[in-house]
Amino acid sequence: MTRTIPSAGLRALAILAIVLAVVSTGVVGTASRASAHAALVASQPSDGAVLAMAPARFDLRFSEAVSPLTLRLVAPDGTVTVLGGAELRDGALAIPAPAGLTDGTHVLSWRVVSKDGHPVGGSVVFSIGAASTGGAPVVAEVDRPIRAFVWTTKLMLYLGLVFGVGGLASDACIRRLGGGARNIVRSALLLGLAAAPLAIGAQGLDALGASLGALGQPAVWQAGASTSFGRTVAFSATAFLLALLALALRRQAARRAVTALALLAIGWALAASGHAGSASPQWLTRPAVFVHALAVAAWIGALVPLCLALRGNGPSASASLRRFSSLIPWVVAALFASGLILAIIQIGTPAALWETAYGRVLLVKLALLGVLFALAGANRWRWTGPTLQGEAIARRRLVRSLAAEIVVAVLVLGTVALWRFTPPPRAIVIAAAQPASVHAMSARVMADLTVTPGHTGPVVANVSLMTIDYGPVDPRQVTFVFSNPLAGIEPIRRAAEKPGDGTWQADLSLPVPGRWAVRIDVLVDDFVLERIEGEIDLRP
Repeated sequence: MTRTIPSAGLRALAILAIVLAVVSTGVVGTASRASAHAALVASQPSDGAVLAMAPARFDLRFSEAVSPLTLRLVAPDGTVTVLGGAELRDGALAIPAPAGLTDGTHVLSWRVVSKDGHPVGGSVVFSIGAASTGGAPVVAEVDRPIRAFVWTTKLMLYLGLVFGVGGLASDACIRRLGGGARNIVRSALLLGLAAAPLAIGAQGLDALGASLGALGQPAVWQAGASTSFGRTVAFSATAFLLALLALALRRQAARRAVTALALLAIGWALAASGHAGSASPQWLTRPAVFVHALAVAAWIGALVPLCLALRGNGPSASASLRRFSSLIPWVVAALFASGLILAIIQIGTPAALWETAYGRVLLVKLALLGVLFALAGANRWRWTGPTLQGEAIARRRLVRSLAAEIVVAVLVLGTVALWRFTPPPRAIVIAAAQPASVHAMSARVMADLTVTPGHTGPVVANVSLMTIDYGPVDPRQVTFVFSNPLAGIEPIRRAAEKPGDGTWQADLSLPVPGRWAVRIDVLVDDFVLERIEGEIDLRP
């Protein structure tokens, strides 16, 4: 007799999905304003700069490798020019500037994809001649419905992978799926398969900063498929198709072989993109993601078939429970070990748990996992023994506890999907360590100045010098002069030393963020002093 989840359980899951959608929309809207996965660490022109003449090109330097998605220049009158021809030069994205730029305030709006597959956007505001009286032209931001769309499709993929492919795996490890379990597994697989193309479209909309109305445009789908997340969707779709094939096979050996391939595809899917999969060292993080994904699918995927088997109290229910109880400690051990490795790499320091959006999402996930482990512990040490001895009350309570585990597991998956919008602390630390830089020149000497790290506090100023025709310069003395008039900080002077690598450097402390004026006094000889002036932006 085919059994299904009670209507009360279905209503609870529906209410839970609605609550998750509402909460995620608010969190996603907030997270979208947080730091990016790949951070812009320097630009030429710098943000807020006022130039005497139009630049020949724009340079954008990021904390990690990126690929351009959309580059637009918004003129003072609001005219938008799509920029092309961008290429990587010395680690920076070089973008040819269009000819005939007018005086006033311009906005260079950029959108790139970082190596973890997540799109990143931002703008650099600069003026030619003088700032426009009406301020900078407005560049539209990505709307919240797009973020909610991305979250929803990602959650659908997770549900398909865990309850579909993972549920099918219990057929090989615990018992042959009953009719009710087969229907639920098949429904989860079809849900994931339907979500796969939608996830590509959602990724493309997010990548290009487009609205939902652009979903039918080929460029949107091309942009979504071209990121590393496209590989994740491809492996996920492969897992769904293999699992559906396994459901249709009658020979047990063939069914188990195809199911094993579907499980492997889960690991490949989640290791192909995302924060953890792109973190260093990848020889450790990618296998850890692979193991973590398989452990989650094996544990959570088995809950629905086991719950239905115990609820039906068929002849194989006790055997299924014994088999599950013997295997689950090894699965949880693999889950815990791989998760701990990934958390340490991503978080870095304990303070990041409450100081970053990523850490706060992790705290929510850990709280939910605490509930999940508590339920699992009660099941194992309180209800499993009496159930195997035939106590009906213990069996009913075990079924209710397993149903509660399923609900909490859905909450965990919904929380994990929010990580798409939060940069991990390790990425923030990498970005914070990047130097601030400026290229400036006088009539006869030009300088490339870097301030490392590019944020407030103790820093090292380093400059390389050459003539304007790229010849060598061997000055007698170099002095740095930093000031921040808006913060009321008068000039800070430091004599530079030559460490032996052809550059000049000095240690100093810059206490406040914002725009600093910098002057480099280059004493070429007893009679020639070149003064090179520029500006740098320091992060907090």
